[in-house]
Amino acid sequence: MAVTDPVDARLLAALAELGKVAVHELAAKVGMDPREVAYRLVALSGSGLPLLVGVESDPNGLRAALAGAWNRPATPPPAPGQPMPPRPAGPPVPPPVQNVPSGAYQVQNVPSGAYQVQNVPSGRYSVPGASQPVQGMPSGRYAPPPPARPATPPRPPAPVDPVMSTWGPPQTASWARGDQRPAVAPAPQRTGRVGETLSTQGLEGEQLAIQLLEVQDPADFLFGAAGYRLEEGERSIVVHTEVTNRGAIPFASLPDNFLELVTADGKAITKAPVSLSSRPPHKIGVQPGETAGGHTVYVLPEQTRVTSLRWSPRPEPDERSLTWTLED
Repeated sequence: MAVTDPVDARLLAALAELGKVAVHELAAKVGMDPREVAYRLVALSGSGLPLLVGVESDPNGLRAALAGAWNRPATPPPAPGQPMPPRPAGPPVPPPVQNVPSGAYQVQNVPSGAYQVQNVPSGRYSVPGASQPVQGMPSGRYAPPPPARPATPPRPPAPVDPVMSTWGPPQTASWARGDQRPAVAPAPQRTGRVGETLSTQGLEGEQLAIQLLEVQDPADFLFGAAGYRLEEGERSIVVHTEVTNRGAIPFASLPDNFLELVTADGKAITKAPVSLSSRPPHKIGVQPGETAGGHTVYVLPEQTRVTSLRWSPRPEPDERSLTWTLED
């Protein structure tokens, strides 16, 4: 099958470069909405391309969520001689899903869903300031209003004392001494070393504290133990970080989505689309007051010298980026 749509071609080119990647990570790499990326991948998968669109889940978490929705108190049976109560109107409720193994499954023909529109008032409303009928006023002729009195001319302003305008009233001052200026809060620390915690903000104003716990370089043994194979002249690095949400706004992104290694010549190395069984990866989202940890894997040339680790809330570094020095 020939791909003619340029957006699909760019999407497939990025996917061919990564091999195996989550939908939201692929969307971040090509700068598209994850929902549009998922829709296009499902359509391309159904067209015969060698493409498998999958989903991975936590079976225990899904069963717990379904159990909370289905464990409702049963209605007691009626007394002998009493009629059965009518059933509530609505479609039949399906049974809970059980014993569903995790893994990747192909999703086909999934249309986009409808979204609920909130905060839209219904009904008719009166228009403020609309004219209302005047009641209780008899009809007839009215006397003209009395002529308006001439306005009193305003008094001229009192002359300003030059001493008062310069120095203010007695026992006051309109200036401050240089040695008594208010203290200015120090700017948050944006750089550190391994083991230190740095604070920053997310794109939605989330208050985040990120700690770099460990950098294992090289990590070829862990990489091979997970079933992966390095090419000749390559090495792997594993980075362990923790993210704490100290604010009231949930952090809805992947914590290490833009966690990059920086080389001695200033180049950025993005994470590899793999996860190690002995070092669990980050999961999407950090709720207020929650601390979430995870491991990030990198594959790079064996002779590359890495000098620092950089975290950013977006693909390009900005004033919210954090940097940890890795060299002594």
